[in-house]
Amino acid sequence: MNDTTLQEMSFLKHLQHAVESYFFVVQLSRSAIFSEIFSYTACRQVLQLFLAIIFFHVSEYFLAIFFHGRSNVTLRSLLLSKTYILAMTFALLEYCLEVYFFPGLKEHWWISNIGLAILVMGEVIRKMAIITAGQAFTHLIKIYHEEHHKLVTSGVYSFVRHPGYCGFFIWSIGTQIMMCNPISTVTFAVVVWSFFAKRIPYEEYFLRQFFGSEYDEYAPRVPSGVPFVK
Repeated sequence: MNDTTLQEMSFLKHLQHAVESYFFVVQLSRSAIFSEIFSYTACRQVLQLFLAIIFFHVSEYFLAIFFHGRSNVTLRSLLLSKTYILAMTFALLEYCLEVYFFPGLKEHWWISNIGLAILVMGEVIRKMAIITAGQAFTHLIKIYHEEHHKLVTSGVYSFVRHPGYCGFFIWSIGTQIMMCNPISTVTFAVVVWSFFAKRIPYEEYFLRQFFGSEYDEYAPRVPSGVPFVK
């Protein structure tokens, strides 16, 4: 063999080693990505989120049927709006990006467990509100007074005027703390608070129309249940 042939063979061997090393790194990287995304931590947190979402919406729907009758309830009682779906999609996207780039962020189990406890507390408060109010609880704001619509001031309503909103506010933030999603935690808190800050005054305008002095006496002594909303 001449020198040229030997150099070509040497070059080909180096090229082969380089290609093999490249594919090894790619395979290792893919394996690392797979293990991070489908790790025990990720699977548990995502599963908890989906179970929380399913239970929340399905229970809302069946409680509405229980108190108002099947004929008076539509799929709107599942409370699945486009904005809500977009928000949860954003939260899942944040989770996937962070579990890949900052996997250690999701390993703070004490934070995740606190979020789970907050989530459960919010769920309990909201369901207590629905069960206590019975037929008086509706997913849509009533602008006309109906005979069965009574002012409920007992039970959880003796502590906050809008326990349903209070419960959902706590629940929504709890879902993101449980997922260790810092961006979505702040975003959910701001967006949900802004929604209720507008909705509560609007709803209470009609409540004052329906119940007059009875509501005027009740409202000042019981907080709304949403921070900084009178």
